[in-house]
Amino acid sequence: MAGKATTRRGERVPAASLPVARVCVDVPLAHLDRPFDYQVSTEQDADAVPGCRVRVRFAGQLVDGYLLERAESSEYGRKLTFLDRVISPEPVLSPEVAELARVVADRYAGSLIDVLRMAVPPRHARVEARPSAEPVPPPEPPSDEGWARYPFGPNLLDALRSGRAARAVWQALPAEDWPARLAEAVASVASTGKGALVVVPDHRDLARLHRACAALVGEAGVVTLAADLGPSERYKRWLAVRRGSVRVVLGPRGAAFAPVHDLGLVAVWDDGDDLHAEPRMPYPNVRDVLVQRSHLTGASLLVGGFARTAEAQLLVDSGWAHEVVATRDALRAVAPRVAAVGESDWQEVKDAAARSARLPSIAFEAARAALAADTPVLIQVPRRGYVPALACGQCRSPARCRRCAGPLALPGGTQDGVPRPAYCRWCGATEAAYRCPNCGSRRLRGQVIGARRTAEELGRAFSGVPVRTSGGDEVLAEVPGGRALVVATPGAEPVAAGGYGAALLLDGWALLGRADLRAAEEALRRWMTAAALVHAAGRVVVVADSSLAPVQALVRWDPVWHARQELAARAELGFPPAVRMATVDGAPDALAGVLEELRLPPTGEVLGPVPLSEDKERALVRVSRTEGRALAAVLGEVLAVRSARKEPDVVRVKLDPLEVL
Repeated sequence: MAGKATTRRGERVPAASLPVARVCVDVPLAHLDRPFDYQVSTEQDADAVPGCRVRVRFAGQLVDGYLLERAESSEYGRKLTFLDRVISPEPVLSPEVAELARVVADRYAGSLIDVLRMAVPPRHARVEARPSAEPVPPPEPPSDEGWARYPFGPNLLDALRSGRAARAVWQALPAEDWPARLAEAVASVASTGKGALVVVPDHRDLARLHRACAALVGEAGVVTLAADLGPSERYKRWLAVRRGSVRVVLGPRGAAFAPVHDLGLVAVWDDGDDLHAEPRMPYPNVRDVLVQRSHLTGASLLVGGFARTAEAQLLVDSGWAHEVVATRDALRAVAPRVAAVGESDWQEVKDAAARSARLPSIAFEAARAALAADTPVLIQVPRRGYVPALACGQCRSPARCRRCAGPLALPGGTQDGVPRPAYCRWCGATEAAYRCPNCGSRRLRGQVIGARRTAEELGRAFSGVPVRTSGGDEVLAEVPGGRALVVATPGAEPVAAGGYGAALLLDGWALLGRADLRAAEEALRRWMTAAALVHAAGRVVVVADSSLAPVQALVRWDPVWHARQELAARAELGFPPAVRMATVDGAPDALAGVLEELRLPPTGEVLGPVPLSEDKERALVRVSRTEGRALAAVLGEVLAVRSARKEPDVVRVKLDPLEVL
């Protein structure tokens, strides 16, 4: 960078040692994603430490940035501009986090500054001026008793206590006190003086985990990082972590980049939850960020949940991680009894309308038995508008295209005064004369009865029983024991004291019929999360066809089998995580230009594009996993070229997306 090296106070002199500062400037342009060299003056020498915030002149404007490193010389070849000022000598960007941010940006075809915005919170000068507390002594190592039901559980804690790197995928038992188990893993690492980081989906999980960790590590030894703390308090806690005052960090997805000193364990609970996917560029997923962090630092990794994703199964199948699963005997001792619609001929005889009824007789019987035993009943209902695709109006089977088996949807509006016919979201073909292959009906439906309406209906069916709802604007964390009906949307199920006596999983067709690659996996995860809240003597009824693989996995409580099936199917069809895939969205002309400029690796191929709306299309680009880095690099180069040209149309690129259609 060329510029004047003088100020009003006279000539500025470069620092005697390491006078060059390499700075990541806060400019959101893909073609400027590289460090820029600046000169450090003698007045700035002491404060300009690697990782500090600086202000520099860039393209005629003053912008913020991070000082990445100091060097003796620059390859720029011209006179360098001096740093305008050092905002603060606090080294907020550690070398480990900087390296992680660079790896994540490259993996997702993003820019470093976009990742650093997620990793480093905004500065608060008053908070920064205060010293942080002294670190507390390490806690005592916990007992192995809680992990004894898992054959390799005690071995995992032993590895954490001894400092050996352990990478595990943990399958939690039904009704498992998972916050306590994670707290025991955290305390095992903290007892050695090392740091631990655990990421959970939402604030309810975070509150439970914090209570469990504080009981073992001490209130002063653990800190939570969440957005609802407020900017000042969150920065205060983040600084305490950065300065080494606290070694155990808990939080939602933003905490994945927390600057924990001497990191010994990174863990994520329920890695399939879409809350772990960052909605901002470059859209990283917490599980992948922690996998990369474990690889870079040598820290142990623990991926836990009641269900298992195909991505977690790939970690096991590749040999990179080991699975921690309980024996079938231990499972049978704690698992509730699960029943599905149509699993026996007796159901058909007793209730001929069971397959098409929203609440068949077996669900009513399970609810009555639980209420008679003075225990609450959980009713899980997909939220309204959850399903963009259509279903048969008679039997509620997902409406599929006759040509490619893709999900059907209604475009809305009319053409020549007639409602537009249904179309396929995959191939775009219209379906003017749909007929259900199961029952022959020509009627289509797409609405989902919401939680409030369901609560009203059940309140009339079970007169005198208290009805509580959880979801939307009001999400309950806990409910007391005793007879009650708790109607909740997926992900908003509260914990019941003593466990639920029954769980009714309604509208299974709505979850399974979503236009999403992960529909079956997500449905099973939602069901298992709800069913895991039922005590061992309770019953679970899932209103879905018993012949479907997710339903079979739920009935047998075998998410590992389903994850293997799901991964094998995706490998056969060529979908993530068996391959690296990217979705490229944009206006038709802009998307066509991007696809024309792509120089894909040998295994690369383009699927589509298909319309998403009247002015937007989507194309899928995929390569083998071994060429994933090359795909990210190619997409990054194309975005950089478009940025340099100042192309007006926005093109969005997302690698390894949660959704493909």
